[in-house]
Amino acid sequence: MTEQQSAVVIGGGIVGVSAAIWLRREGVNVTVIDRATPGDRSATSFGNAGVLAACSVAPVTYPGMIPKAPKLLFDPEFPLFLRWSHLPKLTPWLLKYLSHANDKDTRRIARGLTGITHDTVDQHEALTKGTDAAEWTTNSDYTFVYKDRAGFEADGYTWELRREAGFVPEIIEGDAVHEFEPMLAKNLNCLALMRDHGYVRDPGGYVAALAKEAQKLGAVFRQGEVKDVTLTDGKVTAVVTDQGDVPCDKVVLATGSWSKALTDKLGLKVPIESERGYHIMFKNPSQMPKIPMMMSMGKFVATPMQDGLRCAGTVEFGGLNEKMSDGPLKFLRRKVKEYFPDLEYSEEVPWLGHRPATSDSLPLIGEIKNTGVFAGFGHHHIGLTAGPKTARIIAGLITGKKDNIDLSIYDPGRF
Repeated sequence: MTEQQSAVVIGGGIVGVSAAIWLRREGVNVTVIDRATPGDRSATSFGNAGVLAACSVAPVTYPGMIPKAPKLLFDPEFPLFLRWSHLPKLTPWLLKYLSHANDKDTRRIARGLTGITHDTVDQHEALTKGTDAAEWTTNSDYTFVYKDRAGFEADGYTWELRREAGFVPEIIEGDAVHEFEPMLAKNLNCLALMRDHGYVRDPGGYVAALAKEAQKLGAVFRQGEVKDVTLTDGKVTAVVTDQGDVPCDKVVLATGSWSKALTDKLGLKVPIESERGYHIMFKNPSQMPKIPMMMSMGKFVATPMQDGLRCAGTVEFGGLNEKMSDGPLKFLRRKVKEYFPDLEYSEEVPWLGHRPATSDSLPLIGEIKNTGVFAGFGHHHIGLTAGPKTARIIAGLITGKKDNIDLSIYDPGRF
């Protein structure tokens, strides 16, 4: 049955290439279409922190956030930025987003995130086992850095959510912190260490390697721009591109922040915004952390990578504009100097990408209106972490091998 199916995967990022692999393993004919090549520097999957963040179950919104939001926006020590010209367009989404800043919704969202993040290391291993892509992943611990125990305890609500998901940290304090990681500034004296995580040494190289594996399995990759999908009697029969139509009977929509244009054409109004994220790659660093570190005060992650030390984080709302802002980059530079005072490097390479942020902090996973079009986007900060599992779930829906997971919380029609 599946041999006769043909699927077009729109999007060559981590979700798209993973879906191509899982679908080909089930015998589905697959064509992947993207404007860029997999792993391209312009793609969102290129520029993340690289962490397989199994414990990343807490959304950005939290109880009590609303009265704090204006102060945070103007706080030079907090990594939140806004391109003010985008505010009128952002406001309807922002009101929906902030409406979830309460305990009931936060716990509901955390349970939804847990379902697709908790086994990320196993999911990446299942995807890459026996392939050349496996060399890009590394099993490791993951640590959260605080100035002191009081800073850790101030994050008590978030740690409660993690504990409920089964993630309990090992606390390291005092001199033991600098024995564990000598490059940290002397005023950083508390670590919350998480076991059994992992990271990718080059996310762009990883996605490119996964694409090559999909091609070995028989997937076809085309570079082009998708304009529309053709529905016949309510079912998808082709994808319309600037290079011509591609016939199919299933579609996987995995274009992140750019997915809204096609969901609008399908009559699905998804409240989604680009949460612009930045990183700086420090080339030839004089120091490298032994494992990825979340700098909890600056809300960025420092990850040892093949090409240097990558420091990735910050949140900026400014739409899909490709122009970098000075504020987030200056913030990152200042915090890196503050937390790693002895770090030297030959050059820095900045980057900007677009995290797909739904108004309820949960991705869309599943079929859209019985059309044969399956959504797999909207992962906020957990795209790399949850991408392979999302793709495996969608492949199962297409081939009739459904995963034992309640998908109702990710239902594309929930909006």
